[in-house]
Parts: sequence; structure tokens; C-alpha cells
Amino acid sequence: MTLFTKAFCITTLFTGFAWANEELKVGSSIIPHAEILRFIKPTLEKQGYDLKVYEFNDGVIPNVMVENGELDANYFQHEPYLKEFNQRKGTHIVKAASIHIEPMAVYSKKHKDFNPKEGAKISLPNNPTNESRALRIVASAGLIEVKDNELITAVDITKNPRKIEFVELKDAQLPRSLDDVDYALINSNHAILAGLNPVKDGLYTESKYSQYGNIIAVKEGNEELPKIKALIKALQSEEVREFIQEKYQGALVPTF
Repeated sequence: MTLFTKAFCITTLFTGFAWANEELKVGSSIIPHAEILRFIKPTLEKQGYDLKVYEFNDGVIPNVMVENGELDANYFQHEPYLKEFNQRKGTHIVKAASIHIEPMAVYSKKHKDFNPKEGAKISLPNNPTNESRALRIVASAGLIEVKDNELITAVDITKNPRKIEFVELKDAQLPRSLDDVDYALINSNHAILAGLNPVKDGLYTESKYSQYGNIIAVKEGNEELPKIKALIKALQSEEVREFIQEKYQGALVPTF
């Protein structure tokens, strides 16, 4: 046995494997974020990183786990939500990069265009950032006027000439509400799960230049870590751009 072989065996004994890839732990929503992360797993593997994707169906746990170091990053939220979360929870999480936007759109089972009659019912998200986003979309269509606050709810509507009734629901309940309301404002991740696409089915869609791009978020101070840089580079690649465009057919739009 050569000296090199002996050294390799000793290293293997104490480390398990001499050249094991470094773990990169990322929390995400199930669709579409986890699907995109799984797409780049082979790319990161070649660069020496073992991407572990942890899927969640809520917007709290992935941030808490980044804050306490259980996750290296997460990929499920937009920056306005993150800012509000930090203020509310006292966390120290920051945007590392923007990857895609999930356009919020207006859907209906009862109408062919977004032209609500007087007294129409419109359902929208009940969380602070997405409710603000939805109301601004309605305002951009010229149907209401709202206060110029960072976060707004229905009480911040200053003009509502058609007396539209706004129904606040959890995001996941919005597709099911289409049977009971005239219109629903639904973010694309929940629309996709319900078989809806903003390009094909949306009656009115927010601009792709919206501030609500979905981001890679990390604990403050970790933005420059090599594994975070590698994650961002893999996600902001032409291969991922093509994957998003082909797979989601406009339900997601790359922001890079």
C-alpha cells in the first residue's frame, strides 16, 4: 500500500468520503419553486454542491429556518412580503437575487372580460402584501382609487364608484371561490395548482415589471457565500430561462 493510499484510507475513515459535496439546503414552496430547484440540482452537483430541497406550504417556517440557520436560503416569496415579515417577526433576512415573477391575474367563471357591474364581488388574498398587490391591480384597471400607503386593505379604498364588494380569503382558497364570486385575483402558483394560466385564462394581468418578483432570500451577511453565489448563478441561467418559459407557458416570467 502506498503512502497516498494510506492517507486516503485514513481521511475516508474520519470523514466518510474524502470529496463529499457540500450541502446546500434551500426551502421552497412545492410548485413551482421546488420544480425549478430540482432542475438545477445536476448543475450544482457538478460544482461540488449537494442541493437539498425542503418543501413547505406556508410562508412562515421557511423564513424562521433561514433565520436560525437550519436552511441556507429559501425561494418562495417576493420582497414586499419579506420586508413585512422582517418587521413583524424581527428577523434579519435579505434578498440575494430575483428569479421570476408569478403574475397575479383576474379570473372569472362568469364573465368574459374584467368589467365588473355595480355590486360585483371580487375575492382577493387576505395577507397584507398580496392584498395590497391585488387592490393595486384593480386600481390600475381604473375601477377604484386607493391611498398611497405601502400596505393597503379594502378600508384604504378612497373611491369605489361601482360599489364593488371585496371578499378577503386565504390565497389557497381563491381558486375555489370562483364559483361564488364574479372575479378572483389569484397569484400564479395557486392558479397553476388549479389548472389556470394567466396568459390563457386571465382577464387582466399585472405588469411583468412589478415589484413582486420571487427571490432567493438568505440570512443577512450570507449573501456573498460561495454556495449562495453558485445557487444564484445556476438559477439565473439561460437553461433555467428556457425551462421556465417552456414548462409554465407564461404563468411564470423570468426577472433576470
